[in-house]
Amino acid sequence: MRRDVFQAIADPTRRAIIGLLAAQALSVNALAGQFAMSRQAVSLHIKILEECGLVAVRQQGRERYCEARLDQLQAVSDWVSQYQQFWTAQFASLDNYLSTLQKQQKK
Repeated sequence: MRRDVFQAIADPTRRAIIGLLAAQALSVNALAGQFAMSRQAVSLHIKILEECGLVAVRQQGRERYCEARLDQLQAVSDWVSQYQQFWTAQFASLDNYLSTLQKQQKK
């Protein structure tokens, strides 16, 4: 089952894993050591991230190493950018309103 990238970033643990892997590739054991949960729970989060295409896992000897694939976050950026124009207009409207209030108070 291919999961959606939005499912991956919805969980704070998975966001933390992405943050750690953005800096460097880490073994599953090294990742598990960063969290107050079992290695099995961390492995489940990694599996979801892998299914979303945000993490690639490679076997090196007895260890499994995880690497971030941040290009998949472009879908999130594209979705958020749709709303940027809306929020820009909202803030401009608020700025105009506050300016009007300040002018009225000075009178």
